[in-house]
Amino acid sequence: MTVAPVHLILGEEDFIGERIRRAILDELRADAPDLELTVMRANEVSGPELIDATSPSLFGEDRAVIITHTEVAGKEPNELLLATCRDVAPGITIIIHHTGGGRQKSMVAKYRKLAQVHEANPLKPKDRTGWVTNEFRSHGVRPTPDVIHALLEGVGSDLRELASAVSQLVADTDGEVTVETVRSYYEGVAEVSGFDIADLAVNGQTARAVASCRRALQLGMHPVALATALSMKVAGIARLYSTRTTNYNALAGQVGMSPWIAEKTAKVARRWTGDNVSRAVILMAELDAEVKGQGGDPEFAIEHAVRRVSELAG
Repeated sequence: MTVAPVHLILGEEDFIGERIRRAILDELRADAPDLELTVMRANEVSGPELIDATSPSLFGEDRAVIITHTEVAGKEPNELLLATCRDVAPGITIIIHHTGGGRQKSMVAKYRKLAQVHEANPLKPKDRTGWVTNEFRSHGVRPTPDVIHALLEGVGSDLRELASAVSQLVADTDGEVTVETVRSYYEGVAEVSGFDIADLAVNGQTARAVASCRRALQLGMHPVALATALSMKVAGIARLYSTRTTNYNALAGQVGMSPWIAEKTAKVARRWTGDNVSRAVILMAELDAEVKGQGGDPEFAIEHAVRRVSELAG
């Protein structure tokens, strides 16, 4: 199987971008199980670091290099990256994330000429019904329109949470999802408890986070619900960790959060480093697959993820 040496994930929808990235990595790992993975933030990339990351491995393993936040990097890092993409060494795959906007919007056209482009644009409201329908069908379930409506009404528009909800509903009902099931499920308080655990984790309170996670699992909380809460917290931190504004009303409008959530998230996010944010985002993509039965024990996977996120926060 041949995978393009350079990929451009273009758009502002984080969840779609993560899925695209995971699909590319899965393709690579099908032929190279020992794939070496490096994640770099574009505005922190230097020439020597980029050369080292994109040089063939001394041990012969294939390498994948993920470059994030390209839209906010300066001209020099982008030019370095472009030069690297023009002459990619054998066994190296470069995956570039760019929202399509930012001060380096003009670079998109240049990257397009060198890369296989994958669109990751936010869904329009009119497209959400079709997206959720296809999500159910990917699990072998053909939902009725009233089920789709009930799920959108109960969960909202966040694609990550919708995907996790679909996965959990299908698993819990063996595919027999009804309106009553959806409404009953979202009348509970599991999400609140899950977000409490996620709050402890992103604040670096490892012992309390892990103990609370174990207790929640013992009481029957599904790993997918916990994974959804943790992923949403990490995604919020990824969006806000570099912000320094105290105008939380304006910030809330920019990132689609309520002002108090934006303020709370921003204050926590500022304590995170860029490297650790990138590691946490990758961890969430891997966790999403694990809790959906694509490898290992889901309960072990979520406990490990809670511990690891908490350690990264610390």
